[in-house]
Amino acid sequence: MALFVPAETGPPDEVRKWVRSIGGAESNVACHLPALGFTSAWVSAVGDDPFGRALVREIGEAGVDVSAVVVDPTRPTGLYIKESGADGSPVRYYRKGSAASGMDAGLLGKLDLDGARVIHLSGITPALSDGCLDLVRALMERPRGDTLVSFDVNFRPALWAGRDPSVLAGLAARADIVLAGEDEAERVWGTGDPERLRVAVPGPKTLVVKHGARGVTLIDGDRAPLFSPALQVDVVEPVGAGDAFAAGFLAATLRGDDPATRLRRGHLQAAATLLTHDDVGTPLPESVVEALLGADEAAWAAAKLTDKGLVGG
Repeated sequence: MALFVPAETGPPDEVRKWVRSIGGAESNVACHLPALGFTSAWVSAVGDDPFGRALVREIGEAGVDVSAVVVDPTRPTGLYIKESGADGSPVRYYRKGSAASGMDAGLLGKLDLDGARVIHLSGITPALSDGCLDLVRALMERPRGDTLVSFDVNFRPALWAGRDPSVLAGLAARADIVLAGEDEAERVWGTGDPERLRVAVPGPKTLVVKHGARGVTLIDGDRAPLFSPALQVDVVEPVGAGDAFAAGFLAATLRGDDPATRLRRGHLQAAATLLTHDDVGTPLPESVVEALLGADEAAWAAAKLTDKGLVGG
């Protein structure tokens, strides 16, 4: 979607200047991955309009393969507006009847997924329309061989108005990797507790439960739950941090990193996005990443990231 954030301070109804950027859960993850050393492709639909052309161009400039993006001649590109703030950013979607909402399972036959190591999906897409739900189900049900399917619940109440969010549980059950905020899990499964959630979602090998600013719990196969505290960050604006975490975690998973490193890689990628108004932040300097990956628990807890860099640690 085309994303607009205020370019000046004040109540949103008084703001006259806005900055146009790009946003969207799956496209955010795709844009992070090239900087993490992995090729990525983004598949969606945009309108035949200036916003659609800008999105395809800018996502492509991030190193993402956009060759399979559909340009819809009649439906517009979706928009969303966020009122940026460190304590939260109310988001307003303008995507009813958007090009992306017109996708359906027929798109799957046009895609070459051979060689894909991970297919990343989110719970936003199936909320857009019955056709989009059919598409996500078809992706979940296709023979996948060695390809991992990652599913970020990304529950958005505004998108599920008049629709049944319990379908998210069925989709998650077919994934290999499931990521969910504890508040989202509470809405979908009735619990945000990682161990109880594992009982409710036994199928996926990997379950990641995000506890906001407190940290993340990983349950991977038969291993005991592993909690990793989040970094201290001078938060500029939080939207997009979950997608950044997913990208860092998935990249580390593909590299074969140990569980603790996979979680720290996710935290570090999320921190870079928390330091910006954009949904995809500038990667942290490699020296900072390496220092924090190798930090002991005390140094990790003492570290703080600001717009000036790393403090403590």
